[in-house]
Amino acid sequence: MTWSFTDSAAAFRAAAAEHLAADPARNTAVLTLVDRAGRLGWWEEADGTVTGVLAVAPAGVPALGVMTEEAARALALPGGLSCGEEPTQVGGETAAVEAYAEATGRPWTPAVRLRLFRLGELTPPAPAPAGTARLATGADVPLVAAWTGEYAVAIGEEHAGDYTGFVTERISEGRLWLWEGPDGRPVSMAAVSRTSGGQVRLHLVYTPPAERGRGYAAGVTEAVSRAALDAGAPQVLLFTDLANPTSNALYQRLGYRPVTDHLRVAFTGLAR
Repeated sequence: MTWSFTDSAAAFRAAAAEHLAADPARNTAVLTLVDRAGRLGWWEEADGTVTGVLAVAPAGVPALGVMTEEAARALALPGGLSCGEEPTQVGGETAAVEAYAEATGRPWTPAVRLRLFRLGELTPPAPAPAGTARLATGADVPLVAAWTGEYAVAIGEEHAGDYTGFVTERISEGRLWLWEGPDGRPVSMAAVSRTSGGQVRLHLVYTPPAERGRGYAAGVTEAVSRAALDAGAPQVLLFTDLANPTSNALYQRLGYRPVTDHLRVAFTGLAR
């Protein structure tokens, strides 16, 4: 039983294809990182069956996919998850992350607790919010880039400075929607990932504080979800922060159902 690592997306897919396809929803974090990850890994049992996967995001934060707790603990051994430098944060399904964190012997604290949802039957918001949804265009890039910075800060991430390229990619590919209020001004946004492994994931659901409480987030989320279904997405997913009961309730009203809980931890020191 061992972990293998590569920086080749093709090699990773060849080795872990069956495991990824068995549960693309629970492996969503890894699937959406494959083509831009700095490091990819898979855990093989004694008979060669792959039962665990991970991807290290460009920012250096490992995302643990579906794996056994044994595989997670093995990542703490020499030659495991660290590659010259111990990670400062790790995220993934709660049981795997806790198993890894405890095995490192390093002090850690929960950074955020998330819940993964999968869309069942899409239910339009009732009452419907005033306004309408539309795809974002190139003219919206400055506004959407500014909102993306605000969104990053709101969810506790470090502001990256310039999100122009980030949002231009999503807008040019027709993956970012806006909700326009009654006066025609954009008041909320949401985006969807590329389809990977039979799943897409909603993200960047954001409404500026001054526009909240009018149902705009529900409107744009329903619009993006419907667009994903119309485009043939087999599974539509999203993450919510468990500390935000408003968003958790909103998505469930729209037809999203819980799949599993995730945890991101921050390490606060060296091994004891």
